[in-house]
Amino acid sequence: MDIRHLEYFSEVARHLSFTKAASTLHVSQPSISKVIKNLEEELGVPLFYRSKHLELTDAGRAVLANAKDVLEAFSNLTSELTDIMDLKKGEIKIGIPPIIGAAFFSNLISHYKEAYPLVEINLTEVGSKEIKRGVEDGSLDIGLICNIPIKKENFELIRVIKDPLMLIVHKENPLAEQNSIDLSKLEKEPFILYREDFTLYDRIMEECSMKGFAPKVVCHSSQKDFMIEMVEAKLGIALLPSKICHKINNPEIKAIPLTNSNINLELAMVWKKNKYLPFSVREFISMAEEFIIK
Repeated sequence: MDIRHLEYFSEVARHLSFTKAASTLHVSQPSISKVIKNLEEELGVPLFYRSKHLELTDAGRAVLANAKDVLEAFSNLTSELTDIMDLKKGEIKIGIPPIIGAAFFSNLISHYKEAYPLVEINLTEVGSKEIKRGVEDGSLDIGLICNIPIKKENFELIRVIKDPLMLIVHKENPLAEQNSIDLSKLEKEPFILYREDFTLYDRIMEECSMKGFAPKVVCHSSQKDFMIEMVEAKLGIALLPSKICHKINNPEIKAIPLTNSNINLELAMVWKKNKYLPFSVREFISMAEEFIIK
């Protein structure tokens, strides 16, 4: 048995498919089938039920649980050896929510790239729940999580920002005359709102309910630029984080602070606890602690 056998087995177990595992690993299906068969013969137990659908046996589940620990330990070892060899290059995989984009840490990334030009930074736009899963399974090194309770036993984190939401309206909307506004005054307005799988959607709905109304939603979106365009087209109002609102350079749109509001974009940078972090990732986190929180 070697690491490659465990990698192949873990990938088949993850997909419950020899075909999908072969595609992910860029090897032929017969090669994977042969490795799994040899592994079963070596261990003396079947690892999969091969019926209409592939399923793990009890022995397979036990092997998978231990294989994950072995593969993570091997990954940590290779990463540490790379650091010891002082190879200050590599890759950082970062997950960011679509509504955020790079707006909240573009300066940090620029500063980091100046210091470490050989490190490749890959940004993936997915929802906070997917980011959390990615950090847990190792497909992401770092994630930016919005308004999601974090289990501290699984993650390390930096609380990056707590940014209040503001109202944006078209300049011809009568509300544009206000210098500040209570959420209760928006009862009759059409809302351009976040998608229902966004935690900010839940927060806005909860806050509106506390104010005694349910918002009339005309559109759902995960993209801040699209929401701004919809407001510009006079199709409704939207609530966006103040840092985004202050950067809107559009004379057709006015941003108005909310009064008596507890709706905030809460943003945290997270990474997996007890996982060896390559030098490139550790340095990014170190810069974030000094740079973002200022």
